[in-house]
Amino acid sequence: MLTVRPSLQFLPLLAIPLWLAACSAGTSEEAMAPTDAAATEALASADEAGVTSRKSEWSVAGIVRGKTETWRKAPEAAAPPPPEKRPQSGLLTAGDHDDLLNPELYADYASRFLQRAGRDLPFVDTRKRVAIKVVDADGRPVPFAQVEVGRAKAPLKLVAAADGVASFYPAFDRVPAKTSVKVSSAAGAASRALDLAGRSGRKIAIALPGRAPAVSAMDLALVIDTTGSMGDEMAYLQAELDSIVARLEQETGHLDLRIGVIVYRDEGDDYVVRSIPLTSDINALRAALAEEEAGGGGDTPEAVDQAIAAAGRMQWRPGAAKAMLLVADAPPHEEALAPTLASTQRLRSMGVQVVPVAASGVEDSAEYVMRTMAALTQGRYIFLTDDSGVGNPHAEPNLACYVVTHLDQLIGRVLAGIAEGRRIEPAPGEIVRTVGHYDRGRCPLAGITPNQS
Repeated sequence: MLTVRPSLQFLPLLAIPLWLAACSAGTSEEAMAPTDAAATEALASADEAGVTSRKSEWSVAGIVRGKTETWRKAPEAAAPPPPEKRPQSGLLTAGDHDDLLNPELYADYASRFLQRAGRDLPFVDTRKRVAIKVVDADGRPVPFAQVEVGRAKAPLKLVAAADGVASFYPAFDRVPAKTSVKVSSAAGAASRALDLAGRSGRKIAIALPGRAPAVSAMDLALVIDTTGSMGDEMAYLQAELDSIVARLEQETGHLDLRIGVIVYRDEGDDYVVRSIPLTSDINALRAALAEEEAGGGGDTPEAVDQAIAAAGRMQWRPGAAKAMLLVADAPPHEEALAPTLASTQRLRSMGVQVVPVAASGVEDSAEYVMRTMAALTQGRYIFLTDDSGVGNPHAEPNLACYVVTHLDQLIGRVLAGIAEGRRIEPAPGEIVRTVGHYDRGRCPLAGITPNQS
């Protein structure tokens, strides 16, 4: 019987010459083509930078045909990073309080704090305040008059603010019941004997024969805690500098303004204190402030004493309104409290009014020190609130009444008030929230639990 199986077995052998001929007719590029595994690996590695186009065709004696194509896939351009979200001015909210308008409330707050603290801290009894009001021949306030109050050793030296007022506290300043006051300025000089026995707070007017000069200049120092916990406040203060200056100019008109900056951290950080002198070049100061970043710290107390001392070494102009904005959330070290107050007294003797800005999570003793500094220098206490929803939670202040407005506008108003010697209240549309019974800075119904509206 005839079978075909052997001839079928020879067919693969007969195809070998044809397959070899077809391969030899192919290009060298085809002969060097990678295997599937190698090609996959090569393409995978090439995808990152893109690959060159390549095309090849092959056939085996016209029986089997194939085609391989490789093309360049250009790398996709990386998506641009999202723009950095920069803080905007006008977002932070804050309130303020003048302890000199509410002496009984401040005394109550201070006594309660000192009992809790169990520490021997200084106490400025605002109920015993003596306010010397210096006026000219027309009864107008005399700004920046030099005031000397007699006492056992060296006289207490003060400078009247733009409203003509210089304040002292007999017990804190060690002024005897019977003393004298000497006043001098470009409007003239005068002196007066005082008997303070058996009296609480007093207002004493002293008239000079000349006429008071107008206030035309202001020096402002920004003293900023730049430790890590102050990151939010630092960023927003950088953003809000322009709007603060704009509000200040809006309220005062043309004002010869100089601003300086002191930033501080603590011992062991990258730096302790560094400063930029008072300058009228606001653009240069803005650029320098933008370079500052928050970092360091770690423990609650910071080098507040050294920062305040640096402020006392600034070149303050005698004939200018003077203010120091202290932005912080931590107190000085306990052993540095006395030096901090000593430096505050130096600022007070030059007529620098301290305006503390209590940042998020301000520590209780920091609030006490800040309010003491403000009371001594006839400043105002400012504190951030949670109404903006920005940053870390902010501590609720120990106050019976206040109004909440935007921080930049508030600082601008307070500084303008220092320059003009008058209190500037917010417009109704600027008020975000009212706490307690507020009447132009006073809390007349202090015994009632604060209500919010």
